[in-house]
Formats: sequence, structure tokens, C-alpha cells
Amino acid sequence: MRVLITGGMGYVGGRLALHLSVLGYNVFIGTRREIDPPKWLPSAEMRQINWHDPDSILRACEGVDAIVHAAGMNAHDCAAAPEAALEFNGVATTRLVNAAIRSEVKKFLYLSTAHVYASLLAGEITEDTCARNLHPYATSHLAGEHAVMLAAERQDLKGFVVRLSNVIGPPVDPLANCWMLLFNDLCLQAVRHQHLSLSSDGTAQRDFLPMKDVCSTIEFVISSLDRDIRSQTINLGSEQSISVLEAANKIVERCEAILGFSPIITRYSVTKYSPLPAKIIYRCERIKAMGACLKKNMNEAIDSSLIFCDDNQEFIP
Repeated sequence: MRVLITGGMGYVGGRLALHLSVLGYNVFIGTRREIDPPKWLPSAEMRQINWHDPDSILRACEGVDAIVHAAGMNAHDCAAAPEAALEFNGVATTRLVNAAIRSEVKKFLYLSTAHVYASLLAGEITEDTCARNLHPYATSHLAGEHAVMLAAERQDLKGFVVRLSNVIGPPVDPLANCWMLLFNDLCLQAVRHQHLSLSSDGTAQRDFLPMKDVCSTIEFVISSLDRDIRSQTINLGSEQSISVLEAANKIVERCEAILGFSPIITRYSVTKYSPLPAKIIYRCERIKAMGACLKKNMNEAIDSSLIFCDDNQEFIP
């Protein structure tokens, strides 16, 4: 199968490109830059995309069976430039969907975010929970989601929206823009400084899913699209939440096991006025109903992140 991955040089896109290539897929990496295939995937075919040019987007879609749209602006950049966020996450996604239809691409997966539901995730969240977050990161992703699901409703293509929770695992490239993410940041702190500095009291709860599960589940959806499975929006997470402090303690534990030292953790003090953070139950019923199986091996994900940071710390910004 020939798969185009937009954002294929990024954090999730890069890992997915490598994962699919190992499984025998023909991988095409969509990127804004005119560059050669990366060293970590020399077999990939590069397709430069000008997101403002419909003809450029159309050329990128030619001859592929499926598209995984992993390109998008992150939360920080969306907050700084809301109009640009809507233009890229929303309008450019619509252009890509239209180009996919014109190119007779049958399968389209859009990687969205769990944060469309709320700015602070809490309690039980299902695929039927109303998306209420007004942050530009959420609203722009919702615009992209609507473009995919409208095309699917019209049966122009088979489309899936995948709402990802937080991901654990290293990138394929140390220069990937992912080091602000919690686990990546803390693993890098552990290796560089033997010290983990939390910017909060550490009680906030989050749902984390290993990168291997993300890649294997996306591949499962791609390979399942020839079956009689309707287009739909899918939550993708671990269905378990842990606190930021518990995440930091996990890193300390794995650091001692594989690198031989135990980083020190510092955090803001918990006061009697600190509210008790709500647990998150990020339900993923639809992907389970499709038959996907998540391994949720957090220790393996942390170990691989620590080893990657240890091997590449001089190249990480």
C-alpha cells in the first residue's frame, strides 16, 4: 500500500513513517521543504507541499492509496497566531481532503487531539462527549475534523478522525519539535542534569499512550479500511490517568534501572488550598470495537526515550 504522511518529518509522523516502512508499506513523506529523504528512512519518497497552492497539494496526493494527515500547528503556536491556526489546521486540511478526493484516494486519517473536548480534561470522556474547548488549538483542529467527516458522509472517501491523548516515546530525529512535551522534557532533564524540575505541584492528571501503540493502531486502522467499517471519530489513549508527579517518579525508577542513577525531583509545594485534581478516563470504545489491541508498555516507552536522550543529547536543542 502507498501511504502519504503529511508532517512525516515531525514527532508522530516520523515515527509512523518508519513503522509503516518496516511493515512493507511504500511511504511518501509530505513536507513544506524541498529536502532529500532522511537518513533514518532513505527509502521514502519526498513530496514537497505548498499548503497555499491547491495544485501543489494535488500533486502530493497523486498515486497514493491512503493519507495520514499528521501535519499541524502545535498548541503554543496556535495560541500565538489564531488566524494562522485556522488557516493551517482547518483550511489547509480542507484543501488536502479535496485534493485526496480528486486524486481518488480512498483512505484518509486525520490526527487530531483529545484537547478538542476541554482545555482541562477531567472525568470520563467518550467519543460522544461534546467538544467544548475554545482554544485556537482545539477549534482549528475541529475545523479540520469537520472537513474529513463531511467528505466521509458524502462517501467521497473513507475517513477517520483520531483524537490522540498525550504520547510517550522518542522521535526519530533529535531535531523534531517535541521537547516541550512532558515525558520528553523530563527524560531530557534526567539525562542532562540528573534532576527533574516540575513547573507545578505535580498533581495534575493526564492520559499517556506509548508511541508504539499510536503507530500500531494507526496502521491497524489503515489496514482495516477495506473492511466494512464505517467512517468515524476515534479516541486513542490508554484509558488510564496518572499524575505528573507519578510520571516523574516513573522516569526516576527507569533511569536508575537502565542508566544507573536516580534524578532528584523538585516541584511546587502542595498547599491545603490546592484542589484535588480529577481523574481522567479517556474512553476508547470505538477502536476497541474494531479489534485493536493496545499493549500500553509505559516502561518500554520511557526506557527508549531515556536511551535516545542519552545517545543524542548533544544534538537536541
